[in-house]
This record gives sequence, C-alpha cells and structure tokens, in this order.
Amino acid sequence: MDIDEKKMVDIEEEIRSLQLDSGDATEMIDETAQHEELEKVDKMEEDSKEEVHNQAVEVEKKVKEKENSALDEEATFEKELPKKRHLNVVFIGHVDAGKSTTGGQILFLSGQVDDRTIQKYEKEAKDKSRESWYMAYIMDTNEEERVKGKTVEVGRAHFETEMTRFTILDAPGHKSYVPNMISGASQADVGVLVISARKGEFETGYERGGQTREHVQLAKTLGVSKLLVVVNKMDDPTVNWSKERYDEIESKMTPFLKASGYNVKKDVQFLPISGLIGTNMKTRVDKSVCSWWGGPCLFEALDATEIPQRDPKGPFRMPIIDKFKDMGTVVMGKVESGSVREGDSMVVMPNKAHVKVLAVFCDEDKVKRAGPGENVRVRLSGVEEEDILSGFVLSSISRPIPSVSEFEAQLQILELVDNAIFTAGYKAVLHIHAVVEECEIVELLQQIDPKTKKPMKRKVLFVKNGAIVVCRVQVNNLICIEKFSDFPQLGRFTLRTEGKTVAHKRQAESVGLQCYISWQHDRRDTTTAPSLETRATEVGSAIGDRRSEIGLIGSELATPTAWPQILPCLRHLDVLPRPSAPPLRPPS
Repeated sequence: MDIDEKKMVDIEEEIRSLQLDSGDATEMIDETAQHEELEKVDKMEEDSKEEVHNQAVEVEKKVKEKENSALDEEATFEKELPKKRHLNVVFIGHVDAGKSTTGGQILFLSGQVDDRTIQKYEKEAKDKSRESWYMAYIMDTNEEERVKGKTVEVGRAHFETEMTRFTILDAPGHKSYVPNMISGASQADVGVLVISARKGEFETGYERGGQTREHVQLAKTLGVSKLLVVVNKMDDPTVNWSKERYDEIESKMTPFLKASGYNVKKDVQFLPISGLIGTNMKTRVDKSVCSWWGGPCLFEALDATEIPQRDPKGPFRMPIIDKFKDMGTVVMGKVESGSVREGDSMVVMPNKAHVKVLAVFCDEDKVKRAGPGENVRVRLSGVEEEDILSGFVLSSISRPIPSVSEFEAQLQILELVDNAIFTAGYKAVLHIHAVVEECEIVELLQQIDPKTKKPMKRKVLFVKNGAIVVCRVQVNNLICIEKFSDFPQLGRFTLRTEGKTVAHKRQAESVGLQCYISWQHDRRDTTTAPSLETRATEVGSAIGDRRSEIGLIGSELATPTAWPQILPCLRHLDVLPRPSAPPLRPPS
C-alpha cells in the first residue's frame, strides 16, 4: 500500500471517529436537555402544588376571617343592643278608671317628671276645676284631652327600672275611641288593666256597655298575653283599702278573664294601688295603710313579667304606625321580627318600594342596629312620605310579608249588633296590627263545634253569637298579613261594626288577589292608567259636592296613584259598582 492510500485510510478513520464522537455528544446533549426538561416539569409541578396550597391557605384564612367577622358582628350586635330588656305596656280599662293618672304617677316616681312640672300641672288643673286630674296631664298632653278630661289619642312615654326599659301606651277608655285603643294594644307586650274600686264605677265599667269587658277581649285577641289587673282608687273614702271590696272585684273579674282566654294562674296578677297618691306603686304599701296586702308593688310586678319570645334572626317585620319627613322619609313602628341596621336594603309592602336604611333611632337615641321588641324610627331613602300609609310593613327583601286582598280565617263571633246574623255579605271594619280597612265576608266555609273544636258536617249559611266559623274575608285594598302559625302578631285581627267588636280571628291563611284590584299590587304599573284616569274623572264629575267625603279633590282624582284611597270611598257612596271577576292567584 503506497503512502497516499494509507493517508486516505487514516483520514476516513478519523472522519468516522469524529462522527461517532459527534453522535455520542448529540446523545449526551439530548439526555441533558431531557433531564433539564424533566427537572423543569418537576419544578412546575412543585410550584403548582405550592400555589394550590397557598391558595387553599388563603381561602381558609378568608373563611376564618369571615367567620370571625360574623362572630364579631354578632358580638357587636349584642353590645349595640341595650343591656336592659324592653317591654311595651298598654294601660287599658273603662273611662275614668285612672289610666292616665296612674301612668303619670309612674313617670313622676321614676324621675321622668320633676316637682316644678307637677306644680304647674296642679295649677292648670285647678284653673279647669279638675284638681284631682293633674297627674293625668303628664300623659294627656293634648289640650282637647285636658279640657274634656278624656284621653283621645294613645299617649306614649318612657321610664326605666333596674331591670327593664318600659314604653307606656296610654289607651283611651271611652267607647268612641276604641279604634285608638286597638292601635295601642297591638303594639303591647303586657297589659295593665286599670279598674276603679270606687262604688259604682267598677260596676259601670264591668256591666254590658262598659269598656272593661271589651278592652279585655281586645287585649287578648291582639296578643297581650300577660295582664296586670290593678284595682285603683283604693284610697277613696267609699273604699278605704277595704279587703272585702278588693276581693269582690277579683271574684267577679276572674271568671270573665278565664272566659276571655286568659290563664288566670299563670298570666294574670291582681294588686291594689292608688294612682293619685302613688301608694303600692314604686314601693310596697305600708302595713299601717293596708294590713292585709303582702304581695308586690306595681313596679315589682312589671319587672317580674316574662319577656315574649322573639327572633332576632328571623325575617324583618315592622308594621308602620306613623311616618313623617325629616332629612328623608322617617317611619315609626315596633320591630316584630328580625333586626335592622344602617345600610340595610328593605322593601315596603304592599307597594313593593325598595328602600335603603339611612339611620335607626331607638327612643331618642341613634343606634347602629335594633332588634325585635324595640320601638324604632327608621330613616329611609328610595320612597316618598306620601307613598306610605299606616299599616304598610317594612320587610326584608329575601322574605317579604305577603300582601293580599282576600284570605281565609277562623273567627269567633262575640256580639252581633241587634242580634243580627253573620253570613256572606256581612260588612265590618277590620283591625290588624296598624291596618284599619273595610271588609266583607264573601263566604262561610265551615262551622266549628265549640266543644269538640272539630268541623261540623252540615253546610253553614249563617251563624249567631258565640259561634266559631271559618270564612273568606275580602278587603278593598291590599293589606299585609301573615299566617297565624308563622307570625301570631301579624295574623291576629278584630272585626268591628257600629262601634262594637263583633268578632275576632282565631287563625288566618292568605288566599290570593282578586283581579279587579290586582293592578294595585305594584303602583308603578301604569298599564291600566288611561282607563282608570278616564273613569276617575267621570266619577269626580258625578259626585259633585260630595267630593269632600272622599278627601281627594281636583287633579288628584285623575291620578292612578290616588285610586287605592278613592275606590273604597266610591263604593261606600254607591257610585262605582264592584266588578265581578274570578279570583286571580298571585304567581308562586
């Protein structure tokens, strides 16, 4: 082999060697890259796991923060709520029994009124030849009430004991003002039935026609489950703290209280007092004055009253008893369920006005939050004062109170006027929480046996005094009402006619709306407005001078928003016939 060939072979071997080295290097590079890729994937997985873990920790942290926030909020709520419990106390009884005087004496003894004010009232009462009425002037602030010597409106005042904050509701005793008494009793937690021990006065109030009986029946119907019966005027010369007179009154009242539904042993307490001079009110009566009495004084009895069960976490319900303008629309009422605080979104029923709570006031103090049983003033935005009526209900949006114009109820007939019969077509005035509305019985469905409490098989066409009957009740305008089993305080009502209470409810269930007033369910719906405006204008012309009886004149008659107030009046005047139409159920 020559030298050139040898060189060629060496070059080929070198090239082959280089190729092998290159392949090995490539393989090594590929392995290295693969290894790096695997490491990268592993790192990404680790990073991902760490990120997921961090996210889980963050979520858990947020959940704990939310739970702690909820606990803090609940704790704050407990701190915000007044430490003392609150009770509404309604003073009821026959006219001149001494309700306002007793209420005034309570305010004086609890330090709400000073001696100088009392001296002023003494002089004023003497000038009006009513020397013994000066204590009543503390509660009767209206000049008309002072001149007449009779309470007309429900007086309202506040006092405190060591354990309880009380709101006094001083109800009128005269039969002409029973609707006002109903308004007061519907807000009460406990009742104080004031009875005069003076000769002749107890008998006048207790016998038929007296207001003692009707007030007791109304109080029980309206949910006043606890009753203090204070036998007043025990210092009167005709009584002189006589045990015989006190026992006589107690023995006559006890059977009647039982018949009215009270458990006398558990829910009723009798005690003697003198409202005028304050004996046995803040402190127990001295044995030298009344040797036979060993029971509590009035303040002690009030403090010992059990508080009703209330649900601060339930759906919010506050029947509106009054409204006014003050840097917005302010509504007043008693919280029956749930709680309210600044910033809450609510709905006013039945007109479905969505509102926001700007401020909450308890008594005279601004508070962040108020719970059930409190009397509050709530400042709202989103609604005008003129769009709210007494009897509307401030309600939670998630669970608003039902609004209906027809419902079924079980009624107990108490006393029909002139022994009339109770049948379909019977008309009366319905009182439920703050609502006063004309109603009609459209159908009797079932009569209940008063002894067995079971439905009777025979078809019922009419009933008389003492009967228990299930019927359908229809009202002209939408009202807010609850099933008695869900909200007893918003499912109780009373029917009155010609100044007498004829029936009260035993339970209620909503049925639905009638189509002829279904448009009122949302007053912002103006689809029916043109025909309503035309009809209203025609009716306005037809009534002529009787327009004043409606209370709406001029252009207001031609506006759709005025119709909820116009329709009942027109039907009452027999100008506008009631349309007949099949029931229209609200959407479920």
